[in-house]
Amino acid sequence: MSQADTQTKKPVKTFRAGGVEASIWKNETQEGDRKVSRYSIRIHKQYKDKEGNFAQTDYFFPNQLPLLSLVAAKAYEWVMLRTSDDQEIPA
Repeated sequence: MSQADTQTKKPVKTFRAGGVEASIWKNETQEGDRKVSRYSIRIHKQYKDKEGNFAQTDYFFPNQLPLLSLVAAKAYEWVMLRTSDDQEIPA
């Protein structure tokens, strides 16, 4: 998903732990005669820069990996609970 898309759309669900955040985005496409929903997940962390402004990065320190794992697992669970058994696993 491009940065322009993220500025106009909002995630359907967000999980946070500490400064680590997993945002779930829903993308609908047409496959033949049916509409298919696919989900993508963006994981990043927020921090304050030298000037005191909030910024984001996708780099993590080793001690932040448990938080990353937690929000990733929650995002995965949320998506899987909304995917029917007859659909292929979201790409």
